[in-house]
Amino acid sequence: MTISSSLNAGVAGLQANATRLATISDNIANSSTFGYKRVNTDFHSLVISSSGGTYSAGGVRATTSRLIDQSGSLVSTSNPTDLAVRGRGMLPVAKASEVEVGNGENQMFLTTTGSFRTDAEGYLRSDAGLILLGWPALPDGTVPTFPRDTSDGLEPVQINVNQFSGEPTTQISLGVNLPATETDAGALGDAQNLAVEYFDNLGTSESVNISFAPTVPGTGSSNEWTMTMTDSALDGAVIGEYTLTFDDSRTSGGTLIAVADAAGNPGGTYDPATGNIVVNVEGGPLEVNIGQLGESDGITQLSDSFAPVSISKDGSPVGNMTSVEVDANGFVTAFFDTGINRTIYQIPLVDLPNPNGMVALDQQTYLPSPESGSYFLWNAGDGPTGDVVSYAREESAVDVAGELTAMIQTQRAYSSNAKVIQTVDEMLQETTNIKR
Repeated sequence: MTISSSLNAGVAGLQANATRLATISDNIANSSTFGYKRVNTDFHSLVISSSGGTYSAGGVRATTSRLIDQSGSLVSTSNPTDLAVRGRGMLPVAKASEVEVGNGENQMFLTTTGSFRTDAEGYLRSDAGLILLGWPALPDGTVPTFPRDTSDGLEPVQINVNQFSGEPTTQISLGVNLPATETDAGALGDAQNLAVEYFDNLGTSESVNISFAPTVPGTGSSNEWTMTMTDSALDGAVIGEYTLTFDDSRTSGGTLIAVADAAGNPGGTYDPATGNIVVNVEGGPLEVNIGQLGESDGITQLSDSFAPVSISKDGSPVGNMTSVEVDANGFVTAFFDTGINRTIYQIPLVDLPNPNGMVALDQQTYLPSPESGSYFLWNAGDGPTGDVVSYAREESAVDVAGELTAMIQTQRAYSSNAKVIQTVDEMLQETTNIKR
């Protein structure tokens, strides 16, 4: 019984060390594989209860585990959609074969790095056939609220490199100085004209033409102007007319003191709290900011010169997409040749209580399992997760020097167990020879 248990223990030792050698060979073979997580082998003794002074060898058992939470170092690349996770969290991906079927049921796999490039359909796809998943943004660039405990809201990230984009103008801010001398008695009373470009709903360039006509009094100074706004898209129709009165006191000289609607004014009423006037151009309402009462950041009346100091507006003409980048918070931003950019997707980071409990698959991908716990989709950089690094890949987490050292130890242990089996064989031979 004791001798045979020694033989069984030796065999178990050979099997355990063969398992360890298999994991070592796998680790070394993938020492240059981006995103590879090394496999670790642990030995556990098997104890058989003994009595009566005899001892039976139980042997050893080997268990393996993949250290998914162990990250490799990051290396720089030249591709803006080469992505790696710095810290905790994983990128959601789907198999290209499932996406191409188009049944809308894409299994979410997880990975920590990937080199994604647009394929013929515009999907951000890696050479391994993995397509990046994300939440789609609305046309205005905002990302709506999606459920965080399910992958149902995720869609394959698809980039239309031939996409055109334009944004209508919805707000204009006027920083203009009107000449105070033009409201003095005896002044010529010439109107000052200003054209401000805006973009309509189709990205076409139009203009709001603004005329400032001074009120010339018989004596003294009126400090009053009539502002008339017309829209080129409406063949010069008046869209707003207002009477502007300026302060001439020592403390607030040159600032607006009152804004009143002119007779028959087609525009909205001036809001003193914001300094805004809402007028209707052909494409819809347009907010014009002329400054608050008593402030000098809008329309002023100083000195003897007409000066459009600061004219700003939102919106942009139609432009072509030139590039796409992913920021640290996982937002996929499209850049256009007009100088604007727009968020088109958000890539969440998926976190689990026990990442090492996930099921490991090909191409450095993993599936959540009961052992890993329920997953949650975080904004990158929020909660326990790290951030997304673009222009980067994660190297293999394998330390080749450590694996070679473990290989030497395994080889010696294997040889020692083989020697045990050889010794048991010789002892059994001697036992057989007793009868002779």
